[in-house]
Amino acid sequence: MAPVTVKRVLISESVDPCCKTILQENGIEVTEKQLMSKDELIAEIQSYDGLVVRSATKVTADVINAGSNLKIIGRAGTGVDNVDVDAATKRGIIVMNTPNGNTISAAELTCVLLMSLSRHIPQAVMSMKAGKWDRKKFMGAELYGKVLGIVGLGRIGKEVAERMQSFGMRIIGYDPITPLEVSASWGVEQMSLEKLWPQCDYITVHTPLMPSTTGLLNDATFAKCKRSVKVVNCARGGIIDEAALLRALESGQCGGAGLDVFVEEPPKDMALVNHPNVISCPHLGASTSEAQARCGKDLALQIVDMASGKALVGAVNAQVLASTFSPDSHQWIRLGESMGRVLKACTASKQTYSQVHVTSLGECLKKSTGFLSSAAVVGLLTDNLQNGPNLVNVLPLAAETGITVKTDHKESHDHKACVVEVFVNGSSYKAVGSVQAGVPVLLQLNGSVFRQPVPLTGHLLFFKAAACTDLLLSVTGVLAAACVQMESFSASTASSGDQWNCMGISSLLGDIGALKSFVKEVAQLSLYECL
Repeated sequence: MAPVTVKRVLISESVDPCCKTILQENGIEVTEKQLMSKDELIAEIQSYDGLVVRSATKVTADVINAGSNLKIIGRAGTGVDNVDVDAATKRGIIVMNTPNGNTISAAELTCVLLMSLSRHIPQAVMSMKAGKWDRKKFMGAELYGKVLGIVGLGRIGKEVAERMQSFGMRIIGYDPITPLEVSASWGVEQMSLEKLWPQCDYITVHTPLMPSTTGLLNDATFAKCKRSVKVVNCARGGIIDEAALLRALESGQCGGAGLDVFVEEPPKDMALVNHPNVISCPHLGASTSEAQARCGKDLALQIVDMASGKALVGAVNAQVLASTFSPDSHQWIRLGESMGRVLKACTASKQTYSQVHVTSLGECLKKSTGFLSSAAVVGLLTDNLQNGPNLVNVLPLAAETGITVKTDHKESHDHKACVVEVFVNGSSYKAVGSVQAGVPVLLQLNGSVFRQPVPLTGHLLFFKAAACTDLLLSVTGVLAAACVQMESFSASTASSGDQWNCMGISSLLGDIGALKSFVKEVAQLSLYECL
């Protein structure tokens, strides 16, 4: 992938100083401004290429759209709930987090809350500070032999499982993504949620907040659990229905809750916080010096690596870009975009596209199909090179305009190539290209096979006509009259019927109408700006 230019970064929250230091050491200008209002942030963001936040800054669509130069939003932490990822994606802005930075800290806090719930540690501490000695009141329970249910077996869930097994707990869990054999290697038995709820003495949640996980623990769920089940949430407020939790606590169906996160932060309704069986913290999951240093360092290095074209780590809305950092990927991206622009030029008079089908050929391109298809659609949809689509936003933009994008891969032992076919107004146009000696080239256009591969660079003139002895002379005559020179020419292999030919020219023709008297179809484009 071509390096993304990042010259100026705004840090809007308290991030470990190492983040600023690393960015500055790599030639990036950094400004720190904390506690800005939304209007202040909108006014400030306009001149920055990057924005670094934690959880307090609300990066809304208004903020994103105000950032005319914005290319990356970095979240020093795991979740990106405070960032409008959809709005950023539509603008082609990469949203990046630090998926590993606070894993240990969040897992340790979860374990602390589980242990505190079992022995009423905070309540006992407050009782002692009040001058009391209530040994009987704080009778607890051992964790040994108890069942812990972990909903969400990602990085943090795994660390919690490994730690709580040391207390002799039986760990069961649920995760729709983590394979059963993987979690089994951690000593976790996976099962459906319906089987999990009734078995748990303790439940902890470690999922993202999304429609499918909002209110995951609710009245119906609590009714399926053991009486006096204890729950912990160090993930995101809203995964546990707060009203349902309060009802379960009041009825005794829930025996206690450890909460580090809330739907509203700080919470205005203090009913849960004030409940005697609730242990609460002000969102401290990542609040350790180690986690903050790790997140700040990780984010800075991720931004530097992305800006230098070295690697892309932690992007939550641009997964297709992860495979674009191999040494030769830049030329293949350029190929895909150039082929899209060739097909766009050749179908300029047709209706809008209904479908784009991109096929990669060759084992070495098996992992490149995603960015090849995105690059091809970028070429098809690009009108204004300054504000056009990019690899981040092009697929959502295509979907919005009614274009279906299909990808495929086929094995080929002979060569590696990319095939792009577009369907428009009941017809299809197909291009076949490859990279030869580091140069993107066009091999075929809609069945016409070029005798010499066409380098996809500079100004190109395509025309379709029946082969005849004076065809080239007629075309060069029109060019000469317009003071345009022919720099290269590639004819199609001998075949009956009309064939596409390509000519490299010194500049674009002001009017291609003069060619239409002796060619069936004609198109021209410039590829100097491509990437």
